Amino acid sequence: MVYRGREGKGLLPASRFVISLMAWYRRERRDLPWRETHDPYRILVSEIMLQQTRAQTVIPYYERFVERFPNVNTLAKAREAEVLTYWSGLGYYSRARNLQKAARAIVAARQFPSDYDGIRELPGVGPYTAAAVASIAFNAPHAVVDGNVLRVIARLNDDGADIASPKTRARFQQMADAWLDHRDPGHFNQAMMELGATVCLPRTPRCAQCPVAQFCEGRKAGRQHELPVKQSKTAPRHIQIQVAIIEKKGAVLLRQRPAGASLMAGFWELPAPDDLPSWHESETLGSFRHTITHHNYTVTVLSGTISRVPPGFRWRRNGLDRIPLTTVARKALRLITSD
Repeated sequence: MVYRGREGKGLLPASRFVISLMAWYRRERRDLPWRETHDPYRILVSEIMLQQTRAQTVIPYYERFVERFPNVNTLAKAREAEVLTYWSGLGYYSRARNLQKAARAIVAARQFPSDYDGIRELPGVGPYTAAAVASIAFNAPHAVVDGNVLRVIARLNDDGADIASPKTRARFQQMADAWLDHRDPGHFNQAMMELGATVCLPRTPRCAQCPVAQFCEGRKAGRQHELPVKQSKTAPRHIQIQVAIIEKKGAVLLRQRPAGASLMAGFWELPAPDDLPSWHESETLGSFRHTITHHNYTVTVLSGTISRVPPGFRWRRNGLDRIPLTTVARKALRLITSD
């Protein structure tokens, strides 16, 4: 068996490739808490959290979340506001809502689905997550293809096709399926993702440390820094915003976004000065940057006073760590609590 890339390229001896990759993974893999379990619920939690979020960022959120919600029953029974509180700071909050819906579906079915198709039917679970959970928790032969794996495949095969194209992604999925080590699909998938996350990096690939560099056609062609190719990237937008911190006897003025809001429904946020008709600015507390997809925000944090509380706002004194705060509000409030 060989691994086949584009015609005439990328012929990788299967056994040597797998042996090299798996030996490296056993030796060098990071010590991540979700790798210590085969519990499909905890693996599902980790994979949902890892969507568009780096592993090192996820670790403290994952540990806190599974300590509070150790199984599907506790998550299914929890109030949504509490689930969002424990997710607060991770972003993409529809993930948390869908994860709770998935927990409720599993409880209703009285068992965790043990095959790819069953896992794929859970709310918020796409092909990547279903393949990861099925292979890691149940040793099912489904290849995982995330951004890291797309990059690895493109470089191994010196393939300059646009990875944003559905056709390219489908073709790369077929390659990954053909490459999959059916004897140990879970560890093989994790090894491929680990390679992309720690060695085959986007801008600065560490080819000298790569356990499979000898098989890499992109490196042989000197094109590793040019791959993968991704077209039609949306240009980032730079936006300036202000938020106001108003304190009164240890309480902070906040408002809760409506339950029907299109973004971050139910989350508490700080007001903008324009929201406060009787606003009087005192000082600038600082600023920070905040990025959501291709929107780059520069947030200026102001302190001040108001003579009356406008409709929709209320004073919150205690337990701010137990309510879902927007990430902007959480970052801003750190400016008055860091001392």
